[in-house]
Amino acid sequence: MRAWPNEYVERAAVSLGEFELIERCFARQGHPLGRAVALGVGDDCALLQPGPGMQLAVSSDMLVEGRHFLSTVPPEALGHKALAVNLSDLAACGAQPLAFTLALSLPAADVAWVQGLADGLFALADRSGIALVGGDTTAGPLNLCVTVMGEVPAGQALLRSGARPGDELWVSGHLGDARLALEVFRGRLSLPQADFEQARQAMERPTPRLALGLALRGLASSAIDLSDGLLGDLRHILRRSGVGARVERDTLPRSALMARQAPELQATCLLAGGDDYELLFTAPAAAHRAVLAAGRAAGVAVSPVGHITDTPGCRVVDAQGQPVRGALPRAFDHFAAP
Repeated sequence: MRAWPNEYVERAAVSLGEFELIERCFARQGHPLGRAVALGVGDDCALLQPGPGMQLAVSSDMLVEGRHFLSTVPPEALGHKALAVNLSDLAACGAQPLAFTLALSLPAADVAWVQGLADGLFALADRSGIALVGGDTTAGPLNLCVTVMGEVPAGQALLRSGARPGDELWVSGHLGDARLALEVFRGRLSLPQADFEQARQAMERPTPRLALGLALRGLASSAIDLSDGLLGDLRHILRRSGVGARVERDTLPRSALMARQAPELQATCLLAGGDDYELLFTAPAAAHRAVLAAGRAAGVAVSPVGHITDTPGCRVVDAQGQPVRGALPRAFDHFAAP
């Protein structure tokens, strides 16, 4: 956990109060809020007005120091990730971002640190076309909770419940690099500095696949974003859709950095790494070329990694189509025994 220096605590007594801190770091006077925001920061509630025929998509994610991020993370990177993991949920739903709120608990009101957090947050917000419309700040352990809101045409949201036997299973980008960084921080792995920086970038600054989510509307039969590892998140789709899956381990997309790691470590990172924030989705086999075209249009590689079956459960197979032997790596669970 962060050991806040004494000067932070001492400075808190003379630093800005709650509302002055919000005004300095988060109130963006004169900044456009977007067409769907009728009223933003400053009142008890924000007012949103999605377009005609649109449904509101809403998701929340909390980041807790020592659980979701390390005390050494730069505040700009933390601001980026706090919003990115929520935007990833909108991407998985095929929703266009509109607005977000931020609830922030701070051990001390250090203005420079909070301004860095805000800078990272707003840099991604501006690139993604989403506006901050409210939230809360309080004293306490370092904790951030973002709620995002987006819009999607009625009946066109990507859900977890639409996978059907015969559908292809796809994943965007590549997997596992964020887990490599975590293993380094845990002291279980040593990487050259350049490799570590690449892995740390994946861990601390994930890219939400918003353009891909929009491009997959009408193509994908189901979708989810990868936050807890491929096998764990895939099981949500299988359970909601009432189907099974066959995952081809050796087709899972990986970076050159990942390909240099030991096979056992690769399997752990690719199948259960967590913090990838790529999209895992299914689509009818007849849509194969259209899915590849959607990936090209969105500027992100998409890879077929298996199929949906009518047999319950998830089978992981090797390059010869044989079931992978031994226990499979376990997906992340906040309340599971270590």
